[in-house]
Amino acid sequence: MYLEELSNLPGVSGDEGQVRQALLKYLQEQPGEVRVDALGNVLVRRKAPPGGKRIMLTAHMDEVGLMVTSIEKSGHLRFEAVGMLDPRVLVAKGVRVGREGIPGVIGSKAIHLQKPDERRKPYQLEQLFIDIGAKNKEEAEKLVSPGDYVSFAGTFTPLGEGYYRGKAFDDRAGCSVLLELLLEYPHLAFDAAFTVQEEVGSRGAAVAAYSLNPDKAVVLEGTSAADIPGTDPEGSATRLGEGPAITFMDQSVIADRGLVRELVRAAEGAGLPYQYRRFTGGQTDAGAVSLAREGVPCTVVSVPCRYIHSPHCLLQERDLKLTVDLIRAWLEG
Repeated sequence: MYLEELSNLPGVSGDEGQVRQALLKYLQEQPGEVRVDALGNVLVRRKAPPGGKRIMLTAHMDEVGLMVTSIEKSGHLRFEAVGMLDPRVLVAKGVRVGREGIPGVIGSKAIHLQKPDERRKPYQLEQLFIDIGAKNKEEAEKLVSPGDYVSFAGTFTPLGEGYYRGKAFDDRAGCSVLLELLLEYPHLAFDAAFTVQEEVGSRGAAVAAYSLNPDKAVVLEGTSAADIPGTDPEGSATRLGEGPAITFMDQSVIADRGLVRELVRAAEGAGLPYQYRRFTGGQTDAGAVSLAREGVPCTVVSVPCRYIHSPHCLLQERDLKLTVDLIRAWLEG
């Protein structure tokens, strides 16, 4: 499984270099032509299947994170979010700052120093800062600069029986699935794109889809699972352990129904469990891919993950493997 290595690497949107290098190392072992485009997407071109119809699979390399915007006289760092983040999950979390991975922690006013009305309100980003242990601004400036990226310091960790905790499962889970399909099944006929900057508007996917010019496409994602206390089981977006989630709509795309039916038939024909993503919010690379050139029939197949867009996500290995199995069955069919 490639997820552990990919998850541990920093790769905030626009700074996917370490993830890209790890992928390129592995992709030397597969038969397709590999190149990196001007935005940093990793594109794999293979021979077209019989009939000449090209299929593209994509997964995005980037993760949500932060960027340093200024340094206070005290040596604390101010920051902004890169991608969609809930400030409530940030306080007291470990981070790595800049290319050197300077360790730090996200700080705030301690609860016993807050006024009663402050305690009742969620934190806003402007109330938070990063502490790297610098005595003052001059000392901090020797280590970091405005514009430096900040990634979460979470480490991939097994939990229980077949569960894993780690950062950036959105979308290193999809990258892991796509990489396994490329390396373990070289006979499969498809093109692939590991895209950049999905979390800030699917910028890489728009370029990748234009370049590869597919006839149909499936986006591989990590998506929200809500099988947790306090959530209506019927309203849960997805559930861990019930297999890959097929999307029929999100805020960026209305999935091609013929493609959805193909995936369902492939799952049922192979006896594989699957589920529908019962939440139509959020955006994915499918929106940009579907609008490339004259248009591309497209949908999304996702690995369910709890707590995405936070320093610690959680998924089940079974769902990861079943996602590989579903896409493989669909391609072979």
